[in-house]
Order: sequence, then C-alpha cells, then structure tokens
Amino acid sequence: MSNGADRRRFLLWKTLGTLLERLPVTFAVRVAEIFGWSVAWRSTLTRDTVRQNIRQIVEHGTDARIDDRVLSRWVRRSYASYARYWAEGATLPGATPALIGSRIKFIEGEDHLRQAMEHGKGVIVALPHIGSWDWGGAVVAQIGFPMTAVAERLEPPELFEWFVTKRESIGLLIEPLDAGAGKRLVRTLSSGGLVGLLCDRDLMGDGIEVTLLDRRARMPAGPATLALRTEATLLTGVIYSGPGDQHSIYISAPLSTAREGRLRDDVNRVSQAIADELSGFIRRSPEQWHVFSDPFSQDAPTP
Repeated sequence: MSNGADRRRFLLWKTLGTLLERLPVTFAVRVAEIFGWSVAWRSTLTRDTVRQNIRQIVEHGTDARIDDRVLSRWVRRSYASYARYWAEGATLPGATPALIGSRIKFIEGEDHLRQAMEHGKGVIVALPHIGSWDWGGAVVAQIGFPMTAVAERLEPPELFEWFVTKRESIGLLIEPLDAGAGKRLVRTLSSGGLVGLLCDRDLMGDGIEVTLLDRRARMPAGPATLALRTEATLLTGVIYSGPGDQHSIYISAPLSTAREGRLRDDVNRVSQAIADELSGFIRRSPEQWHVFSDPFSQDAPTP
C-alpha cells in the first residue's frame, strides 16, 4: 500500500462495509432512506441536476409543467432510492441465499435469459442505473448464470481487490474498467458466459450519440460493439426496487444484431435500439434512475 492515507482509507471502507454486512437489510435500508430524504433538502448543483433530469422524464408527452412541490417530492424520493441502493449493496454480501431469493423475482423475461444462455454464444444484458443491479446479479447467479460486470478501479488497489472479493462472494464477477476490459469480456462471451453492462452514462468520454428520453445523449458503444462482433445475444434488463423490500427483474426480448452494413453504422443502430429500451425502463420509475449528473447534450429536445 502506497502511503498512510491510502491505508486509512482502505481500513475505513473495509470496517464500514464489514459493519453494514452484519446489519439486517431492512434496518439498513430504512436508515439509509431517511438519510437520503434529508440530504435532498439541501440546495446543491447536484440536486438541481436531478430536478432537471426528473422534469425531463415526467413532462414527457405533455405541454404542462410539473408543479414545483410535486417535483420536489420526486427529487426526495430519488435521493432516498439512491441511499437504498448503497445500503442494499453494502449488506448484500452478508445476506443468505434464501433471503436474496425471497426478495427478488423475475416479472418478465426469465425465459428470454434462459433461452439465450442455452444458445451457447454468450449473452449481454444492457442495464440502466436503476434500482439494485447487484441484487439482480446475485439472483441470476443462484439460477446458474454468474454475471460478469465492469467497474471503475478504486484507490488504493487493495480497496478494489476487497470490493471484487465481496462481489464474487455473491456470484458477481468484476472486471476492471481499463484498456483490456473489452478483450476479457470477449473471452467471457466466447465461453458462453453472461455479461451485464451499465450503459446509460458515458464514463469514458468516448461514447456515441443516441436519443435518450427524447434528448441527445452519449452512451458507451460497448454493448452494441460486443454483440455485433461476437454474435452474443443482446438483451436489455432492469431491476426495480420495491414495492417494500422486494425487487423485480424485467428482461427484454433479444434485440436484432444482424449485420446490415458498415460496423460503425450497425453500432449506431443497435445502440439506439438499446437507448429506446432503456428510456422505457427509466420512464416507469424515474425516481430510481441513479444518474446524478447531466447525461444530455446541450441542445434542444428532439421532436
């Protein structure tokens, strides 16, 4: 470990994570939701961005503007949902398989996932930052499909290694987000594995333009590119939190990834199909969309 500050940071997060694992999930979530609700009262640039994102969603298809008091309630629910996400993620390694299985269910699309996995060429599930995707990964591992995901490296490296170990304990396999991530994901798909990719934020700054929620936005080209190059089945999915302590999984039918022309044009077409599916998922539960930055290009809404 490089220095004393890194070691203190590692020990702090490891200690907090270990303590949270031992708390009952319901208790941890309730405390977190209260905390998130209270933080949402603070006037910050981030809160202003969340307000604008939610306004963009709930005013879709209407000329009327949402009442400011109603919009404020949406924002507080959004902060509470995000706090719930962190609490559930922290307690998940300590949850028993029986508890996980009792709190999360497939509502739609389990057959799509099973049939795609039986095909043997690998499966990609494109996901939005909604609800608790960690719980979704845990439950698909229980039915025999451990999911590989990509995550940004944490500093110090020991903290990232600890995070990876914890996720592996619940059946999630983590690949670091770096220049070699694509090749490692290709190997996973070539062996018939399952890859889950969060793709409604352009973290690397090299994404392509799509229309998301009726606005121009940039999203990573990875899911479309991988599907086109490997012939893996491409699905979209979402894991909603609620009602109550429950979680609900929805998986789409396979998207068309047949080659039609130049690779770049095909990547744009498939990425737009993903964006259309994700837009529908987001509109069903705007307060669970955990994107606390402006994902849109600085232009007027598209017609």
